Amino acid sequence: MDTVPLLHSPFCKVGRQNRHLVVRLLAEARVLSTCPVNGGLRGDLTHLVNHQSCEPAKHQERFEFIVGLGQAGYHSHVCSELGLDTKSTAVLGTAATMQYLGLATRTHADLSVTAIVTAGVTGNAGSAGDPAVYDEENGVWTRTDAVPGDTKAPGTHGGTINTLLLFSSPLTDSALARAVVTMTEAKTAALFELAIGSKGSWRPATGTGTDQYAIAAPLSGATRRTWTGKHTKAGELIGRTVRDATLEALRWQNGLERSYTRSLFHALGRFGLSEERFKAGIAPLLEPAAFALLKSNWNPVVFEPQLAAATYAYATVLDRILCGTLGASSARESLLNQAALMAAGLAARPEAFPALRANLIPHLPPFTDDSTEALLPSAMDLALRAVALGWQAKWKD
Repeated sequence: MDTVPLLHSPFCKVGRQNRHLVVRLLAEARVLSTCPVNGGLRGDLTHLVNHQSCEPAKHQERFEFIVGLGQAGYHSHVCSELGLDTKSTAVLGTAATMQYLGLATRTHADLSVTAIVTAGVTGNAGSAGDPAVYDEENGVWTRTDAVPGDTKAPGTHGGTINTLLLFSSPLTDSALARAVVTMTEAKTAALFELAIGSKGSWRPATGTGTDQYAIAAPLSGATRRTWTGKHTKAGELIGRTVRDATLEALRWQNGLERSYTRSLFHALGRFGLSEERFKAGIAPLLEPAAFALLKSNWNPVVFEPQLAAATYAYATVLDRILCGTLGASSARESLLNQAALMAAGLAARPEAFPALRANLIPHLPPFTDDSTEALLPSAMDLALRAVALGWQAKWKD
């Protein structure tokens, strides 16, 4: 099997082999991982593997193949493909392709930290604490929302962030465990930079429902780290490498370039404003000719910078309302202000803000503190109306 070399250090050798990423540990190592076979805290592993186990969508044959083998059987299957010992190998799986991995290395003094990440968030992003639809007992998965005949296990929604974190110097067991916290915060920081929203609530995403990791450090060395929190250089290196590698992986797997996240739907999608809803909702608010012109100039409108700036401010106000920072007495006015800025930004007429705001006032009904989540449909309707109003004002001489 052809190997594409990615990293070679005294501690490990990393290469990509077709659908597999293989880390060969060249020295005795302490490994902490989420792998279902040979997972947990181990000192007897020689190889770590991340691999594409299926395609992101509608790969039912592969899903049934994996389920049919079971965790131990599928682990053996992957090891057999690579010619590796089943007892000394830990395996991570994902629908993301290994061609789209992100790799980052940072060094301070004698310590180098490398993060290798594969990532996808378009179908499975979530916020910790979102309502779940599965329960598990002894490896048997059931749906808690009682969908008849549905036996799918978690991981069939598409979207996983897998992180391999490799250290050049030894860590104590507690430092290895603390690295998980820093690594997770760094992954979430990358999602915040890209404004990724949960698929299960209005909240920003903190990860996906199927994220996995494997962390490895040599068992012996001249200097041993005992803490990997953010106040240490070790923690800084973890944060920088994981954040950068996660951003790079999402850039390639999902096309999440930073500048392209300024779209109207990226900013408000987690609140329910999809492209389909936008098109259906804005058509009745515009004259046919104005709607046709908007459709012909779709990207310049959807990605318009001033509209994007005001829309993100609108999303932030919604966040603060839903989190309880803003009460009913001030929230409605705040939303109206940001909606008027959306209209003024798209129109390129900041001086028209007072008139645009006055036009929008009748279209956001009053609400109370106990009806905050119920205001989302009205808030999205107001955003639609603000775009329609701004588009009309842009070409009204």
